[in-house]
Amino acid sequence: MRWRDRFLFVAEAIYKAQTETGEVKGHYLNATGGTCEEMYKRAEYAAEIGVPIIMHDYLTGGFTSNTSLAKYCRDNGLLLHIHRAMHAVIDRQRNHGIHFRVLAKTLRMSGGDHLHSGTVVGKLEGERNVTLGFVDLMRDPIVEKDRDRGVYFTQNWGSLPGVMPVASGGIHVWH
Repeated sequence: MRWRDRFLFVAEAIYKAQTETGEVKGHYLNATGGTCEEMYKRAEYAAEIGVPIIMHDYLTGGFTSNTSLAKYCRDNGLLLHIHRAMHAVIDRQRNHGIHFRVLAKTLRMSGGDHLHSGTVVGKLEGERNVTLGFVDLMRDPIVEKDRDRGVYFTQNWGSLPGVMPVASGGIHVWH
C-alpha cells in the first residue's frame, strides 16, 4: 500500500473509532521519506486529512532532514513525533557506539515534540537511573550534574524547547 493510501486508510479508521467510542483517537503517520520535499508532501497531506501528528525516524532520516521537518511542522501547526528506529545498533553497544543520552540531546537540538525514550521496564528496558537522567535531559530546562544518572555536567538548555519522552513499545499492562 502506498503512503497516501495508507494515510487515508488510517485516518478513516481513526474517525470511525472516534465516532463509535466517543473518545479521541490518534495515530502517528510516518512521514519519513527519501528527501525533505517528500516528507513535506506527506506532512501536508496528513494535515489535509485532519491528522495533527506525524512521525519521523530521525536516525534513519538524518538530523538535517529532522531539523527541516521540525521547522516545517512548527510553521504548519503539526506535532512531530520522533521514532528512533535503528538506535540499538548505535547505542546498545558496550564497547563502541553512541550512548542514547547523546542521541537524545542531539534530537532536542534538532527538533521534535516527543521521542520514544524507552523505559525502566518492558522490551526497551534500560538502567533506571540512566534512563531517568536522559529523560530529564530531554524535557527539563536545566539539568544538574548527577553522575548516578549519567549526567556529567550541569546542562542549561536556555530557551531551547524540551522534548516529551514517550514510553514506547513493550510496556505490559501491569507495569
